[in-house]
Amino acid sequence: MEVLRPGDPSEIGGYRLLGRLGEGGMGEVFLARTASGRPLALKTVHRDLSLQAGFAERFDREIRTSDRVRGAWTVSVVDFSAPGAEPQWLATEYVAAPSLADWVHRHGPLPVPAVHALARELAAALVTVRAAGVVHRDIKPANVLLGRERPFLIDFGIARGVRDARYTQTGAVIGTPGYLAPEQATGAVASAEADVFSLAAVLVHAATGRGPFLGMGEELQLPALLYRIVHDEPCLDGVPQDLAVLVGECLAKDPALRPTAVELHRRLAVIAAGQGAGEWETVVPATLAEDVARREGELGRLLTPPSPTPPPPVRVPPVPAAPPAVSSPPVSSPPVSPTASAASGAGPASGRGRLFAAAGVVAVLAILAAFPLRLLMDGDRDRGGDAADGPTQAATATASGAVVLPAAWVGTWSGTGPGTPDADGITRARTGGFSVTVTLNAAAVGELVGRQVSDVKELVTGRNLGCTEALELRQIRQDSAVFAAVTSHPTDRTATFECPRGNLYVLTMTQPDRVTLESEGAQSAGAPETLTRRN
Repeated sequence: MEVLRPGDPSEIGGYRLLGRLGEGGMGEVFLARTASGRPLALKTVHRDLSLQAGFAERFDREIRTSDRVRGAWTVSVVDFSAPGAEPQWLATEYVAAPSLADWVHRHGPLPVPAVHALARELAAALVTVRAAGVVHRDIKPANVLLGRERPFLIDFGIARGVRDARYTQTGAVIGTPGYLAPEQATGAVASAEADVFSLAAVLVHAATGRGPFLGMGEELQLPALLYRIVHDEPCLDGVPQDLAVLVGECLAKDPALRPTAVELHRRLAVIAAGQGAGEWETVVPATLAEDVARREGELGRLLTPPSPTPPPPVRVPPVPAAPPAVSSPPVSSPPVSPTASAASGAGPASGRGRLFAAAGVVAVLAILAAFPLRLLMDGDRDRGGDAADGPTQAATATASGAVVLPAAWVGTWSGTGPGTPDADGITRARTGGFSVTVTLNAAAVGELVGRQVSDVKELVTGRNLGCTEALELRQIRQDSAVFAAVTSHPTDRTATFECPRGNLYVLTMTQPDRVTLESEGAQSAGAPETLTRRN
């Protein structure tokens, strides 16, 4: 990460910028933070691109494509610019980890056990992408992040829906040379099989430090490289023997001869079972684990605001005490209240109000058990406008200095949304009424304050896909409060899916008995917009 350059904005879309992550043909990428301290990768669009005819439609399509792919191996869309905004931007989750391209460039190929684990994880990611009906079209080492728990597949900037070929121009090369499929190299419409080819090329790079159509340290002009991809056989020297045959099949010139993502994942699982392969976290090089820990530590320091320096004590000269009056007895002072009202901020912050409601909805994939769809992301921008627009509930500080939840918040709040009855049933479950209940108790910041329970029924099976979470109070700001889910499990204890963990919630009190719930990036589809207090 680089520091911000002179002339860079300090914030975009209400998100504070902390540094530069990179730049490319579409625009620049910044590290940003939300008001509650969550890191984001915020990608802006070059102004000349945004002025091109039809670009707004293409950018909106990119956002919708990215938001369709939900899984453990991809980053979620959190927020994006309104139509006509300048610059246009897209914010996603941020992973503090090096890319495969960066790591191999600095440290060389991954060890064999890590290559096997990487293959299984990326194949699972590809199953998720395929189940969403999306073709990534630019799987390459730079778009694979080597995270602590698993690798991540990022940047769906040129991805398109599998059935949506209207936006691919015949004769145009889409993808990154060296990792694109022969059909992409010739300008043909690329389907899901092209992603399988590119994934195999990435595995060759991970195992050998080069692409399958280049010698070590060799550089070729684009036409020569494209010719090799279309006509020459790949070089698999250095690829682990038990992977080489499967990788070679994935690199077949004819897309019909390549295994599907589901078949690839199944065969890799068989190979792993035969060799007793370890999971990603247990086989990555120690130096990679240390690198990720260092990045996470640096990120934590960036996200933590510096503690304010207390002002020096003011010395007041002593005032001589007046002699007590003898004509009347001394009067006792009234008792001092053990609590004092404390302002929660320096005034209303700019930006649109955000909130996030609540549950993990499950998309069942063909071969992987069940992947929870994250319907709820953190709401992180303070409510704009004048502080008098709504019923401000100031935080209270105890005598020990702890900030506590105001009494006006204590109670049970509930609401019901429409669910997603018109969803496709693949990338998003078809559900009926989406009910949310939040119970809040008296607590100080940093303590457990209550729980959030969601109930949402899948229309086809009748299963309850909701989640129940224990909430910790994180912050009080004027008329809003920030909560973190520290535990999460299915509301139906017999369910087998996993609920997302670590969600952040921001509730804004607009009336004494009503709080609002607003979603970011269409990730709370079907949730209630408001919760009302139960009597």
